[in-house]
Amino acid sequence: MARVQLRDVHKRFGATPIVRGVSLAVENGELLVLVGPSGCGKSTLLRLIAGLEEPDAGEVHIGERRVDGLAPRDRDVAMVFQSYALYPHLTVRENLAFPLKLRGRPRAEIDAAVGEAARMLELEPLLARRPKELSGGQRQRVAMGRAVVRRPAVFLFDEPLSNLDAALRNQMRVEIRQLHRRLGATTIYVTHDQVEAMTLADRVAVLEKGVLQQVATPKELFESPANRFVGGFIGSPAMNFLRARVAGAALTGDGFALPSGGTKRAEGASVDVGIRPHDLRIAANGEAGGLAARVELLEPLGWETHVHLRVGGAPVVVVAPSATLEGIGEGAAVSLAPARVHVFDAESGVALR
Repeated sequence: MARVQLRDVHKRFGATPIVRGVSLAVENGELLVLVGPSGCGKSTLLRLIAGLEEPDAGEVHIGERRVDGLAPRDRDVAMVFQSYALYPHLTVRENLAFPLKLRGRPRAEIDAAVGEAARMLELEPLLARRPKELSGGQRQRVAMGRAVVRRPAVFLFDEPLSNLDAALRNQMRVEIRQLHRRLGATTIYVTHDQVEAMTLADRVAVLEKGVLQQVATPKELFESPANRFVGGFIGSPAMNFLRARVAGAALTGDGFALPSGGTKRAEGASVDVGIRPHDLRIAANGEAGGLAARVELLEPLGWETHVHLRVGGAPVVVVAPSATLEGIGEGAAVSLAPARVHVFDAESGVALR
């Protein structure tokens, strides 16, 4: 195990900046997830740690060593790729053994390491098979096993579940989390799927356009996003946003007025009000207060329904228990708890409360 530290790391491809001044510490034994939309620089950041790319500026440290400039084999990291990267002509046993054979380890040590990894990942019945005879989930477990046998200081996962169907992704998420708990190894995991990030991580680092936006626990990210981007990216369904203006003790917008909650902005200043779909409620008939809305679409999921509405001119989604929506018509009122409202500066996107 080892601590990983990035200090003001920059990377360009041609004239395009991909990673812009990222400083980040991953603690010894931590599982940190790098998340963000496609093209935000998260996989490049992982490759900079692995040594598959070199930074244009800044430093990469693993443990007590500065490793930028060192070859990948000298960094004591193991990487699991989206594409599995298994040798098709080798059996599962031979694929697992390959990294240790490459390093000239004794046969007894190789056999012990392969046996331990196979037991841990439930691969023992598959050891004589070749990759083409395995399912996608089995191939991914072999790829993970090949990393495990090396017992590196740092595990790196680059979107390892992207090729799997939804049910298998859920299963593999549980297996990766359990593997991390068994090994206690420092792990950095890249994904564009914020659900994956929230369920796996000790902490999540959110990237946008190569810039680190926030690093926090999943709970902190969800409840206290640092800016509008994080608020909108984290959470499913996504946070609703309504443009408003400060009017005394209220935030007023197209068809609604909400308490300002002490937002310190000048009279008439523009803000974005963020409200999570689970924090809204379809008001009962005749209930006072709330936001006047027009129902546009119902998406029933059985246990709950996603209600798509318009508040003024803005789209709003409410997650409601299906049983509460009997007889809902085109018009509706939406109620909310003011304490659950997030307010962001309209220009910078920075959270105000």
